[in-house]
Amino acid sequence: MAKWHRRKFGASLFLMPLAAKAFQPIAAAAQFFAAGGRALAQTVLPPTCLACRKPAGASGGLCPACWQGAGFIERPYCERLGTPFSYDSGGPLISPGAFADPPVFDRARAAMRFGDVARDLVHLLKYGDRLDLVKPFARWMTRAGDEILCEADALIPVPLHWTRLFQRRFNQSAELVRAISRQTKLSVIDDVLARVRATPPQVGLAREERAKNVHGAFSIEKTARLRVKGKRIVLVDDVLTTGATANACARVLRRAGASRIDVLTLARVVDPV
Repeated sequence: MAKWHRRKFGASLFLMPLAAKAFQPIAAAAQFFAAGGRALAQTVLPPTCLACRKPAGASGGLCPACWQGAGFIERPYCERLGTPFSYDSGGPLISPGAFADPPVFDRARAAMRFGDVARDLVHLLKYGDRLDLVKPFARWMTRAGDEILCEADALIPVPLHWTRLFQRRFNQSAELVRAISRQTKLSVIDDVLARVRATPPQVGLAREERAKNVHGAFSIEKTARLRVKGKRIVLVDDVLTTGATANACARVLRRAGASRIDVLTLARVVDPV
């Protein structure tokens, strides 16, 4: 890929991903100070809800209405996909979806259902530069993924293509990984898995279209495969919808020799079970 870029477009285009990555710490620093300003305001002003800005019981939390609407996921849920069940039949549970279409990854866990509250929170982080949300998100995710995190060797964020990273200025998955790492002391491997093909947004695509959209979009250089070989990896993203992106990443990690690949997200779309 690198040689093709140099031959086809010259060295300037080949250097663009490096420029985007070099710009990221500057943008992240600006956003960090902005988040610090919001955090300072929260210490002197009454606490407000992270989602709707109405009064909340504590700083860095949700108001009663948003807490109830967040749909935090608790057991019982599918041991493979993490989708909640409406009843507990006792013992480990596997959903029909996991039997019919087993994922490439081993297990998935999410903190909450992807409803109105989760959508608002994710959009505030991704498009509103609300990096102050990363810490509470990581806290919820660490609780939801306690089982898989206790068994993991390292955390890997779902990467953005360099063009998307340049536009957005930060990778929300990488920010979540760093915050989870601070809470769990797990190591972070954020420079191995790469998104080598720019893909259109997944929003509005059917399941089959999503899988086709991200097919071949991720890669790990041969020289970097030793860094994941034999390791138990937790792949981190903001939302799990059909699992197409997680499967595409897990497939590459599996080929690189990862012994286990689990997925941890803030939210997941839940179909009736």
